[in-house]
Amino acid sequence: MRLAKVTHQGVNIMEQSVSNEIEAVYHQLLDAWNNHSAGSMAELFTEEGEQIGFDGSISIGRDEIFSHLKSIFDNHSTAKFVSKVKDVRPLGSDAAIVRAIASMVPPGKSDLNPNVNTHHTLVVVKIEGNWRIQLFQNTPAQFHGRPELVERMTEELRQLIK
Repeated sequence: MRLAKVTHQGVNIMEQSVSNEIEAVYHQLLDAWNNHSAGSMAELFTEEGEQIGFDGSISIGRDEIFSHLKSIFDNHSTAKFVSKVKDVRPLGSDAAIVRAIASMVPPGKSDLNPNVNTHHTLVVVKIEGNWRIQLFQNTPAQFHGRPELVERMTEELRQLIK
Protein backbone atom coordinates (compact mmCIF):
# COMPACT_ATOMS: atom_id res chain seq x y z
CA MET A 1 0.00 0.00 0.00
CA ARG A 2 1.27 3.42 -0.91
CA LEU A 3 0.70 6.50 1.26
CA ALA A 4 -0.56 9.57 -0.52
CA LYS A 5 1.46 12.68 0.05
CA VAL A 6 -0.62 15.50 1.46
CA THR A 7 0.73 18.93 0.66
CA HIS A 8 -0.10 22.40 1.86
CA GLN A 9 1.26 25.38 -0.09
CA GLY A 10 3.82 23.12 -1.74
CA VAL A 11 5.19 21.66 1.52
CA ASN A 12 4.82 17.97 2.18
CA ILE A 13 2.99 17.80 5.54
CA MET A 14 4.58 14.46 6.46
CA GLU A 15 8.04 15.88 5.77
CA GLN A 16 7.20 19.00 7.80
CA SER A 17 6.14 16.84 10.74
CA VAL A 18 9.47 14.97 10.71
CA SER A 19 11.34 18.26 10.35
CA ASN A 20 9.48 19.59 13.41
CA GLU A 21 10.42 16.47 15.41
CA ILE A 22 14.08 16.90 14.47
CA GLU A 23 14.04 20.62 15.22
CA ALA A 24 12.48 19.85 18.63
CA VAL A 25 15.56 17.80 19.56
CA TYR A 26 17.76 20.82 18.88
CA HIS A 27 15.53 23.05 21.01
CA GLN A 28 15.58 20.46 23.82
CA LEU A 29 19.38 20.55 23.69
CA LEU A 30 19.48 24.33 24.09
CA ASP A 31 16.78 24.29 26.76
CA ALA A 32 18.86 21.78 28.73
CA TRP A 33 21.91 24.06 28.41
CA ASN A 34 19.91 27.11 29.43
CA ASN A 35 18.61 25.15 32.46
CA HIS A 36 22.10 23.92 33.39
CA SER A 37 21.07 20.28 33.02
CA ALA A 38 24.03 18.13 32.00
CA GLY A 39 21.91 15.00 32.37
CA SER A 40 19.13 16.24 30.10
CA MET A 41 21.68 17.27 27.48
CA ALA A 42 23.60 13.99 27.57
CA GLU A 43 20.40 11.92 27.28
CA LEU A 44 19.65 13.52 23.90
CA PHE A 45 22.76 11.90 22.39
CA THR A 46 23.24 8.39 21.07
CA GLU A 47 25.38 6.14 23.27
CA GLU A 48 28.42 7.00 21.12
CA GLY A 49 27.36 10.56 20.31
CA GLU A 50 29.93 13.33 20.00
CA GLN A 51 29.96 16.94 21.10
CA ILE A 52 32.48 19.47 19.79
CA GLY A 53 32.43 22.59 21.92
CA PHE A 54 32.96 26.25 21.08
CA ASP A 55 36.54 25.96 22.37
CA GLY A 56 37.25 22.87 20.26
CA SER A 57 36.92 20.36 23.10
CA ILE A 58 35.56 16.96 22.10
CA SER A 59 33.42 14.69 24.27
CA ILE A 60 32.47 11.24 23.01
CA GLY A 61 29.69 9.15 24.53
CA ARG A 62 26.92 10.11 26.91
CA ASP A 63 29.02 9.60 30.04
CA GLU A 64 31.84 11.83 28.82
CA ILE A 65 29.41 14.45 27.54
CA PHE A 66 27.66 14.44 30.92
CA SER A 67 30.96 14.79 32.84
CA HIS A 68 32.18 17.61 30.62
CA LEU A 69 28.92 19.55 30.89
CA LYS A 70 28.50 18.95 34.62
CA SER A 71 31.96 20.43 35.19
CA ILE A 72 31.00 23.50 33.16
CA PHE A 73 27.71 24.00 35.01
CA ASP A 74 29.28 23.36 38.42
CA ASN A 75 32.15 25.80 37.89
CA HIS A 76 30.77 28.57 35.65
CA SER A 77 27.81 30.89 35.41
CA THR A 78 26.85 30.11 31.83
CA ALA A 79 25.13 32.39 29.35
CA LYS A 80 21.81 31.44 27.74
CA PHE A 81 21.53 30.49 24.09
CA VAL A 82 19.33 32.33 21.61
CA SER A 83 19.10 30.51 18.29
CA LYS A 84 17.46 30.26 14.92
CA VAL A 85 17.25 27.07 12.86
CA LYS A 86 18.29 27.81 9.30
CA ASP A 87 17.91 24.36 7.73
CA VAL A 88 16.83 20.80 8.46
CA ARG A 89 18.09 18.48 5.75
CA PRO A 90 17.06 14.79 5.70
CA LEU A 91 19.74 12.22 4.89
CA GLY A 92 17.31 9.41 4.14
CA SER A 93 14.49 8.36 6.46
CA ASP A 94 16.52 7.92 9.65
CA ALA A 95 19.13 10.69 9.65
CA ALA A 96 19.24 14.45 9.16
CA ILE A 97 21.44 17.51 9.52
CA VAL A 98 20.27 20.56 11.44
CA ARG A 99 22.01 23.87 10.82
CA ALA A 100 21.36 26.84 13.09
CA ILE A 101 22.87 30.13 14.16
CA ALA A 102 23.12 31.08 17.81
CA SER A 103 24.50 33.57 20.25
CA MET A 104 24.35 34.00 24.01
CA VAL A 105 22.96 36.44 26.54
CA PRO A 106 25.43 36.66 29.47
CA PRO A 107 24.10 36.28 33.02
CA GLY A 108 22.63 39.56 34.29
CA LYS A 109 22.51 41.09 30.79
CA SER A 110 19.68 41.58 28.33
CA ASP A 111 21.59 41.67 25.03
CA LEU A 112 23.64 39.22 23.01
CA ASN A 113 27.41 38.96 23.17
CA PRO A 114 28.50 38.97 19.48
CA ASN A 115 31.89 37.53 20.49
CA VAL A 116 30.21 34.17 21.02
CA ASN A 117 28.09 34.04 17.87
CA THR A 118 28.19 30.49 16.58
CA HIS A 119 27.05 28.08 13.92
CA HIS A 120 25.44 24.94 15.33
CA THR A 121 25.46 21.74 13.36
CA LEU A 122 23.68 18.59 14.52
CA VAL A 123 23.58 15.20 12.91
CA VAL A 124 20.55 13.35 14.27
CA VAL A 125 19.63 9.71 13.76
CA LYS A 126 16.43 7.83 14.46
CA ILE A 127 16.96 4.92 16.83
CA GLU A 128 14.03 2.78 17.96
CA GLY A 129 11.58 5.49 16.94
CA ASN A 130 13.38 8.37 18.70
CA TRP A 131 15.57 11.09 17.23
CA ARG A 132 18.98 11.24 18.95
CA ILE A 133 22.03 13.43 18.42
CA GLN A 134 25.00 11.69 16.85
CA LEU A 135 27.05 14.89 16.52
CA PHE A 136 26.69 18.40 17.89
CA GLN A 137 29.27 20.91 16.73
CA ASN A 138 29.42 24.46 18.05
CA THR A 139 31.61 26.48 15.64
CA PRO A 140 32.58 30.10 16.42
CA ALA A 141 31.17 32.57 13.85
CA GLN A 142 33.87 35.22 14.03
CA PHE A 143 33.96 36.10 10.32
CA HIS A 144 37.54 37.37 10.54
CA GLY A 145 37.90 40.71 8.79
CA ARG A 146 34.17 40.93 8.02
CA PRO A 147 32.51 42.71 10.96
CA GLU A 148 29.40 43.38 8.89
CA LEU A 149 28.67 39.62 8.90
CA VAL A 150 28.99 39.49 12.70
CA GLU A 151 26.58 42.42 12.99
CA ARG A 152 24.13 40.88 10.50
CA MET A 153 24.05 37.60 12.44
CA THR A 154 23.75 39.42 15.77
CA GLU A 155 20.85 41.54 14.50
CA GLU A 156 19.04 38.49 13.10
CA LEU A 157 19.27 36.79 16.49
CA ARG A 158 18.58 39.98 18.46
CA GLN A 159 15.14 40.10 16.80
CA LEU A 160 14.29 36.92 18.72
CA ILE A 161 14.81 38.51 22.14
CA LYS A 162 12.85 41.71 21.52
